[in-house]
Amino acid sequence: MKKPLVRLASVFLLILVLALALAACGSQSTTNTSSNPITVRLGYFPNLTHAAAIVGYERGTFQKSLGPAVKLVPTTFNAGPAEIEALNSGSIDIAYVGPSPAINGYVKSKGVDLRVIAGASSGGVLFVVRPGANITTAKDLVNKKIADPQQGGTQDVSLRYYLQQNNLTPADKGGNVQIVPTDNATILTLFKAGKIDGAWVPEPWATRLVVEGKGKIFLDERTLWPGGKFVTTNVVVRKAFMDQHPDIVNKFLQAHVDTVQWISNNPENAKTIVNSEIKRITGKGILPAELGSAWNNLDITYDPLTTSLYQSADRAFSLGFLGTSKPSLTGIYNLGLLNAVLSSKGLATVQGA
Repeated sequence: MKKPLVRLASVFLLILVLALALAACGSQSTTNTSSNPITVRLGYFPNLTHAAAIVGYERGTFQKSLGPAVKLVPTTFNAGPAEIEALNSGSIDIAYVGPSPAINGYVKSKGVDLRVIAGASSGGVLFVVRPGANITTAKDLVNKKIADPQQGGTQDVSLRYYLQQNNLTPADKGGNVQIVPTDNATILTLFKAGKIDGAWVPEPWATRLVVEGKGKIFLDERTLWPGGKFVTTNVVVRKAFMDQHPDIVNKFLQAHVDTVQWISNNPENAKTIVNSEIKRITGKGILPAELGSAWNNLDITYDPLTTSLYQSADRAFSLGFLGTSKPSLTGIYNLGLLNAVLSSKGLATVQGA
């Protein structure tokens, strides 16, 4: 009788062990499903130049590609330096941001914190002046107040470089052209009140200054770049996040490329989505008369236009933003995942560094 009892006890013990193992597997699986998702924090601006971010989020393209095991949380910013600070501090994981803040963030972190993984827009930046300011040539900027979104941002570097090229110096560097860094909505208010004389701003704010502020276009920044192409917005990722979750970054890039193509094929629907989101965030949408004109001033693209970023870096260095010795940008790009996505879709790859 003892042997059957021993055998029965062994069988019972085996069943118990298997049950515990299955329970453990079930518990482990739960941590990787939608009941406990990985959070991806996405940063972007309520600007037309960030249309891919707005459309990709609002249409649910990003979330669908990422799947139920990932929770996408958006945060909006006014300008790039603050957004890059959030990325470098680990507050956001993926960001749509201009080249100058991306370069500055890369240099400050000694190449550790971020990588540029795709482009998002080209162009869409204008220098608009107030008619009463009597600005017709660069020399007329002397003793004038010119606004841009934030010191050290992409538009700030462009404005300061333009002044430098025309032998003018900002007041904060001992010269006589006052640069007023402030958020885009406030720039419009100041412009309409006659408290600034001009502004170097992205769309839709440039067109709003023209239509609502009765301003005139002094300069379309595209005229300052070869072929009229220059990167306005890149997709940047926190390197630590990419190293930990390359599969998530890959899925995000698939959705980014899909979104850029959808915008190209559905411009009217895209404009409606972007305008609705800008209204939600800023409290006021773009007038129909403004939207079409502003949209035509830019291109939505996944091409990072790498040459223009390096030129932006040279300009920022010449202005004193990147230290006393010219920094190396070797490694700022990681375009392997983007090109893999493009190849899988039968699209031409982009040129990297």
